[in-house]
Amino acid sequence: MKRITLLPALAATIALVVAGCGGASDDSSGSSATAAGGKSSTTLSLVAFSTPEVVYDELIPDFKKTDAGKGVGFKTSFGASGEQSRAVEAGLKADVVNFSLAPDVDRLVKAGLVADDWTSATPEKGMATTSLVAFVVRKGNPKGIKGWDDLLKPGVKVVTPNPFTSGAAKWNLLGAYQHGGIDYVSKLLKEHVPVQPKSGREALQTFTGGEGDVLISYEYEYTTAVKKGQKDLELVVPDDTFLIQNPIAVTKNAGPAAKAFVDFALSPAGQQDFANWGYRPVDQTVLDKNKDKFPADPSKVTNIDQIGGWSKINDQLFDPEQGAIAKIESDAGVSTAK
Repeated sequence: MKRITLLPALAATIALVVAGCGGASDDSSGSSATAAGGKSSTTLSLVAFSTPEVVYDELIPDFKKTDAGKGVGFKTSFGASGEQSRAVEAGLKADVVNFSLAPDVDRLVKAGLVADDWTSATPEKGMATTSLVAFVVRKGNPKGIKGWDDLLKPGVKVVTPNPFTSGAAKWNLLGAYQHGGIDYVSKLLKEHVPVQPKSGREALQTFTGGEGDVLISYEYEYTTAVKKGQKDLELVVPDDTFLIQNPIAVTKNAGPAAKAFVDFALSPAGQQDFANWGYRPVDQTVLDKNKDKFPADPSKVTNIDQIGGWSKINDQLFDPEQGAIAKIESDAGVSTAK
């Protein structure tokens, strides 16, 4: 089976960001960040993983309507979580970061760019949203996909991103790992995954473009696709799955406007913006008000702490030199370079 891996060079990523091509835009409009009546008094740089771009297109204007957001402009960059984190480490300016998984923030802690107590900076332990690993299938579910074992049926082609550029891919593969261990992951990747885009958003675009029978993804990627007009898709949440936790943090050199923006993202209004696009709010009250958007109730949901935490799992599964999944990918010809 021919395998394609989309892995652009980090330098190219930074160059695109600097050129204004790596994210949504400045102030989500492509122009310089301005406030009503003139130039903004503060400009925040938001660097985030690819999927919540649609949320920030709404959340940023909502924040700017508040007293704390008056006079605040934005420069935004969206891309594969791992690449975004490495770009900030390499010098891309960021006041607020919102990544797919905690290790991408921890990289910036080690680089001296984010405080080491970032997980205690908010009541939500540094998390902005959660979700569940799920499957997106074609209308009518022609392959009869109900659970993880169905992904290994003969002829089933699966789309999931590259775990060495995408945080989404790590969550996806942890869902596979909690179900069937490393042998299941090996069979899935080697025999059923012909393409691994660089990010969760590119994986969705690849799938809606006609590639594959199943997309392993977040619940909210399905919501995004439907809200953007895709009518030929269905969501399947397996009985056993993995809890996704997406962190948000301010950098050490950021001013008070950055903290105010994070506070707004975690406020009921900001959390509702996330819920509108299928993200599970970390604010329990907002989650309860949006239960109709999250009808799935899996019988088993595993979280990262239950399998040893990110430090252990990254070494055990994703370390480029000795990780079990890294070896599977390398043997299959997929780049594991970070």
